[in-house]
Amino acid sequence: MSQDPPDRAVPLLEMRKVNAHYGAVHALRDVNLSIYAGELVCLLGGNASGKSTTLKTLLGMLTPTSGEVVLDGEVVNGRPTSYLVARGVTMVPENRRLFKRLTVRENLQLGAYLRKDSDAVASDLERVFELFPRVKERLGQKAGTLSGGEQQMVAIGRALMSQPRVLLMDEPSMGLAPTLVQQNFELISQIHEAGMTVFMVEQNANMALGIADRGWVLQTGRVVLDDTAEALLANPALRTSYLGGGKDDSDSS
Repeated sequence: MSQDPPDRAVPLLEMRKVNAHYGAVHALRDVNLSIYAGELVCLLGGNASGKSTTLKTLLGMLTPTSGEVVLDGEVVNGRPTSYLVARGVTMVPENRRLFKRLTVRENLQLGAYLRKDSDAVASDLERVFELFPRVKERLGQKAGTLSGGEQQMVAIGRALMSQPRVLLMDEPSMGLAPTLVQQNFELISQIHEAGMTVFMVEQNANMALGIADRGWVLQTGRVVLDDTAEALLANPALRTSYLGGGKDDSDSS
């Protein structure tokens, strides 16, 4: 049975009966998701389950064929990604996608490209340095020369520079050495504990549910499980399907 979050305020970001298509391919089927301010929630699913399509729809990169995407009470179907970023929805993309020939400082500055409040931008940059002291040490270094863990810090820092209200994360542990995966999830948990709302799509179900409040499981475009992270970890069906092998279930949809 679905478990409600303790705060029953209006969701910060939600999908209401969303259907999405790529031509004749029905990628999402009546998907309902509700993300509340201050939560860390995760979306799990196998290959081609619709996880990436969900992120694209939430970020305005794909318009639903029916249903609604709602940001803080406003239906934002058809709004461009720039509008959603300006309203506080930002994504840390899969494999980080830094501009490798630019410096760390330049990558961080790109995160604030829509902002005009220079004093607040400078203040937010200092907060990024507080979260990630290593980033400050690498400011003049080309992003492409950083380690995988350092690149992840810069990617998260770049997203935080946009002053997000909700941070979308696409497979944040992908491409990281196993020794860095634990560190990566500690960083995400640290950001959440500092007050950030996080919606994470992640292939490592055990790790994701280990730090999340709630989660959903997608299967061929439908939500088949919706519960607290604790209950999902204990769910026999989920353990058999998604937690047994720890294999890469990166999403092609």
